[in-house]
Amino acid sequence: MKRRIYLSMKSLEEARELWLSRFDVDAMAKAEEVPVTAAAGRVTAGPVMALRSSPAAHQAAMDGFAVAAAGTFGATPDRPRQLAVGREAFPINTGHVMPPGTDAVIMVEQVPDPEADPITVEAPTFPWQHVRRVGEDLVKGEMVLPEGVEITPWAQGALLAAGVTRVRVRRRPQVVIIPTGTELVPVTELDQDLPEGRLPEFNSTILAGLVAEAGGVAEVAPIVRDDPGGLAAALKEAVAGADMVLINAGSSAGTEDYTSQAIGALGEVLVHGVAMMPGKPTVLGMVKGKPVIGNPGYPVSAVLSFEQFAAPLIAGLAGKRLTPRPTLTVYPAQNLPSKPGLTEFIRVTLGRVGDKIIATPLPRGAGTITSLVRADGMLVVPALSEGLEEDRPVAAELLVTPEDIDGTLVVLGSHDNTIDLLATMLRRRDHRLRLSSGHVGSLGGLMALRQGRAHLGGSHMLDPETNTYNVPFIKRYLTEVPLKLVNLAWREQGLMVAPGNPKQIKTIRDLTCPGVRFINRQRGAGTRLLLDYLLQEEGLEAAKVDGYDREEYTHMAVAVNVFSGTADVGLGIMAAAKALGLDFMPLLPERYDLVVPETTFADHRFQTLLEVIRSREFQEAAKALGGYDLKDCGKILWEQ
Repeated sequence: MKRRIYLSMKSLEEARELWLSRFDVDAMAKAEEVPVTAAAGRVTAGPVMALRSSPAAHQAAMDGFAVAAAGTFGATPDRPRQLAVGREAFPINTGHVMPPGTDAVIMVEQVPDPEADPITVEAPTFPWQHVRRVGEDLVKGEMVLPEGVEITPWAQGALLAAGVTRVRVRRRPQVVIIPTGTELVPVTELDQDLPEGRLPEFNSTILAGLVAEAGGVAEVAPIVRDDPGGLAAALKEAVAGADMVLINAGSSAGTEDYTSQAIGALGEVLVHGVAMMPGKPTVLGMVKGKPVIGNPGYPVSAVLSFEQFAAPLIAGLAGKRLTPRPTLTVYPAQNLPSKPGLTEFIRVTLGRVGDKIIATPLPRGAGTITSLVRADGMLVVPALSEGLEEDRPVAAELLVTPEDIDGTLVVLGSHDNTIDLLATMLRRRDHRLRLSSGHVGSLGGLMALRQGRAHLGGSHMLDPETNTYNVPFIKRYLTEVPLKLVNLAWREQGLMVAPGNPKQIKTIRDLTCPGVRFINRQRGAGTRLLLDYLLQEEGLEAAKVDGYDREEYTHMAVAVNVFSGTADVGLGIMAAAKALGLDFMPLLPERYDLVVPETTFADHRFQTLLEVIRSREFQEAAKALGGYDLKDCGKILWEQ
């Protein structure tokens, strides 16, 4: 099949304006009548009028005695009035209907002996004192709610008080989600072992949740195989009963670009490709006057595409108004280059360091759904920009509360599996605290501390001349910063290879053997520096290592390259190898320390983290990961 190109690539702004301009949501919206008791969160489809006054009869506003006010005139402590109970004074509780002939309530506290008969009244009351009169809240025929407002729990109460038991509301738009892909397995079968080459279909679950949040009701259709005829048939059936259709996957500019073909065959393709990242393969169209979206298959792309195009229409049909996310000024922890011509959305974690909020980027791949789970904010790189600069202010959309940001410790530096463990245990110790980690390498962590972009750093840099860790580099780059070096662990560094070690890789020298593919860590990483030292010790040139220039940012990323077969060997820690069931050839133990400025060390957030580090629970869990020696864990090994 001939490979197709994007038919009408448009900027995000152009695509959104064209898309939304084609649909009159008010004209398309439908109404239905629902019980008031089930109407919370729904939007009124017209003004709602009171069917009875509220209150419908005069009611006591206090506990006491209902009386005719005129019968109390002239009463004083010296010349009290006596009122016969049951004839002139009637015991009454708050909310009860006033007896005929009464127009005031004497509070029980103002009656010297409430049990007496007659009661003694020592002060006059005035008409309607402590009485809720008919229609005080609402009068029959008065408007209770206008059209187009969301019904809150207290609005439900007002409606019921006004005698309204059923109300006309905007019908929730019906959205059919059609997942596509021959390789997909339904969520109902995920408790079984997935056959090789098959993938779990979870995008429809994400999209269904987003549909509900926007005000719609989602129906997930059966998975459609990669077949143009099958997709067209499924789309035709869905359009017949839905207000909107989302086709997930099959929208890229490739040989299996079936979505645009199906939409074009049954209706009109408005946009094929949007200049945004993630989300570029989005298809926007209409069939029989109804919106149809070709939603990208990668989960992050699917979510961002939904937010830009599906959510506004669904909310509009439901009568809701989407509230823009709050924004705040942040400072990127590192340079974030971006491809000009595309509006890019970058997920970040956020933490306040000094008077700045530092934004640490999460993985930018369109398939990394965990980047949305972990994100505190979203940076938007304009289409005409080449990226965002380190430590230059930029606006971020906030995905969490400001309190979450203020409770976050930012750690930048070398990656270690125990950092993720600490993040979980810190949150468990104090739900107000979080740990945000960015993997910029040991040297990058020291630079971040020098520039005030992190609370603490993770480092394991070996200085070959002194055969010591971290201190020589701190003296070189952080001379003026008072700090403490707190040990987290000693850990085993070695070669990670496939189970059974098919290439028989045992030493650093084996990295230069023909046919051996290596995967490296990024420049500035302590593991990269260790590799360079070991190569130098063996008299080997880096250029002789096939894959020396292939970089990953974490030990787990190196391990998964070996696990998946894209590399034969990587240098990393035993815990990463063990996590993926790889064989491990230990080379040497190394010390992994936390570099903690005095300002951070005195901070209650770090003190709580230090309690976690020194806890038996953390140390036992770290040992269980494999390859860790906790003999110095939590000890201050050096101060400056």
